[in-house]
Amino acid sequence: MNHLFLPVDAPVEAALRGFALAHPGLVSLHEDPLYVTARDRHPGRRVGLLSGGGSGHEPLHAGFVGRGMLDAAVPGRVFASPHNRQVYEASRAVAGEDGVLHVVKNYTGDRINFGIAAERLRADGIPVRRVLVDDDLATDDAETATGRRGTGATVIVEKLLGGAADAGLGLDELAEAGAAFAAASRSIAVAARAQTAPGRGGEAFALADGEIEYGVGIHGERAARTVPRPDFADLVDRMTQQVLDGLTDREDTVLLLVNGLGATTLLELYALHDRVRHQLDKRGVRVAGQLVGTFVPALDMSGFSVTVTALRENWLDWWHAPALTPAFPLSETAR
Repeated sequence: MNHLFLPVDAPVEAALRGFALAHPGLVSLHEDPLYVTARDRHPGRRVGLLSGGGSGHEPLHAGFVGRGMLDAAVPGRVFASPHNRQVYEASRAVAGEDGVLHVVKNYTGDRINFGIAAERLRADGIPVRRVLVDDDLATDDAETATGRRGTGATVIVEKLLGGAADAGLGLDELAEAGAAFAAASRSIAVAARAQTAPGRGGEAFALADGEIEYGVGIHGERAARTVPRPDFADLVDRMTQQVLDGLTDREDTVLLLVNGLGATTLLELYALHDRVRHQLDKRGVRVAGQLVGTFVPALDMSGFSVTVTALRENWLDWWHAPALTPAFPLSETAR
């Protein structure tokens, strides 16, 4: 059975040490409790930005720690929420004069642990607000008690918030803006092969030849439907139309993310991007900025997601604002 190349003991800690050693000028590692912080921040920033969640989605979130994006990231175990003590200590370390903003993906464990940390911070007199990212159309269902999951849009929300924070917005303004960024974003993901199951090895679930999971989650959650694999163009066109239909805001200008789920090659991702752009052009939708690559994977799942954010005019400066982090491609957001 195939296994991941990770140490048996403390794999997340080992990975974070290696990450910090690879980027010593950008991030600092804190091991008890475990989190990473940015070595530099814009002098105009009044609010600390912090995000986090389960490991296995790298470069999310630690790869986006640095000037222009996050001030701290808090990793949990693989596909598991970080402990509230990690969130609390990291928040205290990066809180600005106007407090700290938490960017939280919509999963029960994350909401609980970030919520407990926020209560502790308020007891200490540190202002704190939360932006909840909930972009996944696969869970946009009345029967889903927790609502839409947080997936690929997290990267876009974090970049926009970083630009807004560097522009000097206060805590309440950032929380309001972040809620608008999340509300304007929708995603859908598919997979042709499951991720490797951590620990036991092998594929986490089986798909027959010619099948795909349509609406898979970033923790390897199976979709509501396993469907026959469509033709390349039919699949991409369907996903593009679904994310556009899922938007509640105007959609004449958008930000676009074509994201690999771990084992998808750049050859595939750029071909997918070409087809998505073709469909957006046909519908008269202008792409003001795009990211193509593996930004929010599910370990080594073979699949991809498409995220679209309906763009308001005053957001574009925040998208183009400078950022220097281990993983964010400054060149792709440049004017």
